[in-house]
Amino acid sequence: MGIDIPLVIGSFFVAIVVGLTGMGGGALMTPMMMLFFNVPPLAAVSSDLVASAVMKPVGGVVHMRRGTVNLRLVGWLCAGSVPAAFSGVLIARAFGDGEQVQQTVKYALGVALLLAVAGLVAKFWLARHEGPVSADLGEIVVRPIPTLLVGMVGGVVVGISSVGSGSLIIVALLALYPTLRANQLVGSDLVQAVPLVASAALGHLFFGDFQLDLTTSLLIGSIPGVYLGARISSRAPGGVIRALLAVVLLASALKLLGVGNAATLWILGGATAAGAAGWSLLRHRGGVQVGVAGELPEGAASGGSGVEPGVPSRGAR
Repeated sequence: MGIDIPLVIGSFFVAIVVGLTGMGGGALMTPMMMLFFNVPPLAAVSSDLVASAVMKPVGGVVHMRRGTVNLRLVGWLCAGSVPAAFSGVLIARAFGDGEQVQQTVKYALGVALLLAVAGLVAKFWLARHEGPVSADLGEIVVRPIPTLLVGMVGGVVVGISSVGSGSLIIVALLALYPTLRANQLVGSDLVQAVPLVASAALGHLFFGDFQLDLTTSLLIGSIPGVYLGARISSRAPGGVIRALLAVVLLASALKLLGVGNAATLWILGGATAAGAAGWSLLRHRGGVQVGVAGELPEGAASGGSGVEPGVPSRGAR
């Protein structure tokens, strides 16, 4: 088994970004492998998911010990997401073998990244308009059917593309349960992501293109990178970093979808200008509030990363 040193270095720097922002693990690591290291799409998704399955339980245990997990909410999410994640792998395989399935996974990942960018924008918007946060997990009334559907949709997206266990699902939870505190929201999402990613990883071990050397290289680079990013995250300008993350995700999505360089630059320029104008408008209306109300400083008690803010130990995702 050979260790890919350039990939170790690349995953280290990506993991620092993930540790700083608390977001974008799979959404950054998988495109990096495909765009800069020429890893086939299915192999990139498979290896990223298996690496993430190794790391996620650590953060889940931390939140369980702190009592910031709504187990009923987690149960309904997992009821939809776990079988859907395994099915997502089969759906990717159903498109065919060889070049056809690789292109399918590549385009699916591009679409998932666009959804992740939309999720970042939606999260910012919802956080500015949410109601009072709840001080007690017992006060939260779980909505079974919408929660089940969120889990199903998120599970399929994760199974196909490795993106969405945090970036998409947590935005949907924020919309469904606006009174959840940030640590409760993050804790519940992180714990449900453990069986979700494990299911998707199992599917990719059986039917995907898992490569042990890729996964090992990811873990070697990402573990210290995530730790370093989490340690300095409380001092980082979170709003600026999230804005840069959105630009990176958008650029990655456009390249995965085959958009030309000139068109990509124009789109990024327009999106940046629109974002700056919207930011300025919101500031003039009375201050900008980035993140979830009651959110702890990112990485304050974190040893890892995740797609959502403040998540500890998200590992190589």
